[in-house]
Amino acid sequence: MKLLVTGGAGFIGSNFARYVLSEHAGDSVVVLDKLTYAGRRENLADVADNPRFEFVHGAIEDREVVDAALEGCDAIVNFAAESHVDRSIEDPDAFITTDVIGTHVLLEAARAAGVGRYLQVSTDEVYGSIEEGSFTEKSPIDPSSPYSASKAGGDMLVQAYFRTYGMPALICRASNNYGPFQYPEKLIPLCVLNALAGDKLPVYGDGMQVRNWLYVEDHCSGIDTVLRKGAEGDVYNIGGPDECPNIEVVNRIIELTGRDESLIDYVTDRPGHDRRYSLSSEKTMTLGWEAKTRFAEGLERTVAWYRENENWWAPIRSGDYLEYYQRQYGQSLA
Repeated sequence: MKLLVTGGAGFIGSNFARYVLSEHAGDSVVVLDKLTYAGRRENLADVADNPRFEFVHGAIEDREVVDAALEGCDAIVNFAAESHVDRSIEDPDAFITTDVIGTHVLLEAARAAGVGRYLQVSTDEVYGSIEEGSFTEKSPIDPSSPYSASKAGGDMLVQAYFRTYGMPALICRASNNYGPFQYPEKLIPLCVLNALAGDKLPVYGDGMQVRNWLYVEDHCSGIDTVLRKGAEGDVYNIGGPDECPNIEVVNRIIELTGRDESLIDYVTDRPGHDRRYSLSSEKTMTLGWEAKTRFAEGLERTVAWYRENENWWAPIRSGDYLEYYQRQYGQSLA
């Protein structure tokens, strides 16, 4: 099978491209990515010379580029998205452009090309917040931020194309991912790198927001399972095996990096901050998938990866990122 992996130079997309090339010797991967701040060629350096891999620079909202990249492909896996809630509050336009308009362009291109499988990679955030229990695929959509609303809009387009045009489409909604190659604006890589440098660790509000943590390799195996075994038109949740409040995550990072709690800096909570996410993955597990990495193990592996790969993250903690960090948290990095 030849896959078009859009947004494949980002965190999850690059891990998925690597996973497919490793697990399926007969498959080839074309990555289409416009290389915004979080999409980096460095994320794909170890597969760049693989004869079954091809990279195309471009945006999913550019139909001409999409058509060219899609030539000869059997399936599309769409990771391309603006995905950071804070940035969506600051600049929602970019999120609508990529997550909604870009998805529409991809669907139209897939329909014209007769693609045999289209998988939309989405998020548990489209469900909103839940106090007790876990979201299932039948839970109502109730987004809280411009980011989650834009992802919900893309999901609804995918479902409409299945129902209206018979598009062989599926949707995966995952819980919070973590692991190697994650851009340090998200909680775990941000706090790992700050702790390693001895900088403050910003924590929103009281830090008691609960997340369902999913190691990125488990997410990739879940997407791959749904792509090959899922029923067309269906939604599949891919959740992690452990829930943990943000402040506990931060304290675990402090312990793994040999720092102390004096680095914690409670900052003003962001608007519309969801209190708890929790996903039921029972439907996906019926396809033969399960998350294999418990949070304690995955976090330890993640901290070790950032500790050993300064050449990857050092350029990020300079230039424009420093300016964004100062604006977002009201504090500077050393």
